[in-house]
Amino acid sequence: MNKSKTLPKRSEVPAEHKWRLEDIYPTDAAWEEDLQKAKKLAEEIATKKGTLGQSSKHLHEALTLQDELLQTLDQVYVYARMRRDEDNANSKYQGLTDRATALSTQAYGAISYIQPEILAIPTDTLKQWIQQDEGLAHYRIMLDEITRFKPHTLSAEEEALLANMSEVASAPSKIFGMLNNADLKFPMITDENGEEVELTKGRYTHFMESKDRRVRKEAFEALYSTYGKFRNTIAASLTSSVKADVFYARTRKYPSALYSALFADNVDISVYDNLIATIREHLPLMHRYISLRKKALGVDELHMYDLYVPIVPEVDMKIPYDQAVQTIKEALHPLGEDYGKVLEEGFTGGWIDVHENEGKTSGAYSWGAYTTHPFVLMNYQDNVNNMFTLAHEMGHALHSYYSNKNQPYTYADYKIFVAEVASTVNEALLMNHLLETTNDKHQRMYLINYYLEQFRGTVFRQTMFAEFEKIVHAKEEAGEPLTADSLNEIYRELNVAYHGPEMVIDKEIELEWERIPHFYRHFYVYKYATGFSAATSLSKQILEEGQPAVERYLQFLKGGSSDFPLNLLKNAGVDMTSPEPIREALAVFKALIEELEQLMGQ
Repeated sequence: MNKSKTLPKRSEVPAEHKWRLEDIYPTDAAWEEDLQKAKKLAEEIATKKGTLGQSSKHLHEALTLQDELLQTLDQVYVYARMRRDEDNANSKYQGLTDRATALSTQAYGAISYIQPEILAIPTDTLKQWIQQDEGLAHYRIMLDEITRFKPHTLSAEEEALLANMSEVASAPSKIFGMLNNADLKFPMITDENGEEVELTKGRYTHFMESKDRRVRKEAFEALYSTYGKFRNTIAASLTSSVKADVFYARTRKYPSALYSALFADNVDISVYDNLIATIREHLPLMHRYISLRKKALGVDELHMYDLYVPIVPEVDMKIPYDQAVQTIKEALHPLGEDYGKVLEEGFTGGWIDVHENEGKTSGAYSWGAYTTHPFVLMNYQDNVNNMFTLAHEMGHALHSYYSNKNQPYTYADYKIFVAEVASTVNEALLMNHLLETTNDKHQRMYLINYYLEQFRGTVFRQTMFAEFEKIVHAKEEAGEPLTADSLNEIYRELNVAYHGPEMVIDKEIELEWERIPHFYRHFYVYKYATGFSAATSLSKQILEEGQPAVERYLQFLKGGSSDFPLNLLKNAGVDMTSPEPIREALAVFKALIEELEQLMGQ
């Protein structure tokens, strides 16, 4: 790769480090053909409107046509967007993406009648059709899922009214987004070098990891003093969002907003409650980690601005891409020969776009179309974090690969509830491999601290967020007022409980709820904690049981959305209706704390 300070142009990146989008379309002309095909399919499916309830044949034809349209549309959009992601300055692929986006809007408008017409068919009639029509039987799971929502679906006129209200209901999130991302300006602070720099949200993360405690404290106070000036405005936006959640739940006849949010994944409220109760039960472990952090930093008082600074001296672990690939392959060896073959194909078969180049989309993701292998975008840097990111994205990629290979298009796309499981299993196995193979004490300490921070941020912190959401929605449903003061009080009490007696709960932290965008996507964050716990339990089973656990796990990867997420996980060996997987994950957390205490001589 180009070692100069300037980024290489796309044309300068070696072919072996680029993904091979020709596997989707060999030429842009072939893409154009499919675009025109999708247009015709959208026009054709629109002509079926009003006919679905006439016979099983009409319904089957419409659903088959819908699959063909959406599959073609996915491929068209994925190719255009990933071509643009290679170099966002490329006007040709900007244009292709815009055309694919416009067609998507047109296509989804053309099929919008399908679900309401299915819901209008009497349930007994639909069951009879599924039994009699072999082709329609293929759609039984999908049709069952649609009819599951029937008790919470209103009349066509009422549904239209609610649809027209969606823009108004999303206003609190939009208002918060504009304030948070565009209008909020933070003051200047003095950095480690004594220079005046403007605080930004991006720089805040960097400052929170600074070895200079003065810098951490100054950035912390500057950030929250700014948010504090808008506490009443942001409280109004958040409480309005909560009111909208409650309104929609009541209008659709759900028992609560929480029940409504979990209904889509067919997840019982007990799963949510189990998570909070089990984490609460194990908060002494979090407090023990906080105590270890305090001792390691050698401070008389541990403040909230001391939570992100590394407690282990930095270790120079330079890991070039080729070394990361080899290490990941070795780490994932326990997943068996078949998984290993697919993983090798991913690393060598044009799946991955490895390095940063001029104009390339930042970050990392896994994506693709049903008819081709998955693709992974990276902007690889030679460090531990990027190696874990690569393992993570390949977990997503192989989940998609197995689902696509073993499920029809209708059921290939897995649900968000399980989306982070495969990626986190890969990370857990990689961490286990690194800890097993390193002999360097400081590297081992660094890795353990890295893993502990994942637990703290993904399991404990996200569960605290989930509990905050539950409390504020319950208060709204009970008719209790939500104000800036009451939100501050709720959030402060949670921080006291979660961080324990050795943490100074600075007054500023009671304002943190103001800056969490996920609170505008109600009851979503708990999935991070459940997914991490499930993955930790699965990786432990794979390492301890071997082949039987691997077989169960591979069946999970192949499942797509052919069953509800909880059932897929249960068949893999993890029952998320039970607190056991969370307890198993926290047992790993405890063992890591104990080892780090020993290594640090605490």
